[in-house]
Amino acid sequence: MKTELFYLLLSAILTGALWIPVVIGYVTSRGPLTPETYKVAPTVPLPAWVNRANRAHQNALENLAPFAAVVLVAQAAGISTPATATCAIVYFYARLAHAVVHISGFGLFMARTMLFTIGWVAFIVFAVTVLRRAF
Repeated sequence: MKTELFYLLLSAILTGALWIPVVIGYVTSRGPLTPETYKVAPTVPLPAWVNRANRAHQNALENLAPFAAVVLVAQAAGISTPATATCAIVYFYARLAHAVVHISGFGLFMARTMLFTIGWVAFIVFAVTVLRRAF
């Protein structure tokens, strides 16, 4: 398996697993779902970390689709370079660190913004590399 596909797989697994802290937070804060609470959601306030976990999951979902599309287009076109491999690695680790920082609240604004930007730049460099190779 090419590096780009491997790190796309890891990114998808990470994104798919980020709902787990959200559910844990909901259950520990509001208790397990019952037929009554399934119909009308409880209004007990959630701890800040649960809200951050939910936002981290949403952010990962929003960013995975474009990254996946670019990686899959590159693979379909037979484009794999040291730059694309490096970008895939950087994207994954930036997203992993972004999730940890976001959920924990550690260094929330600056660290989170920097990690998001690093992942986004990796995506852009990957996309530009694919575009240059394709034409």
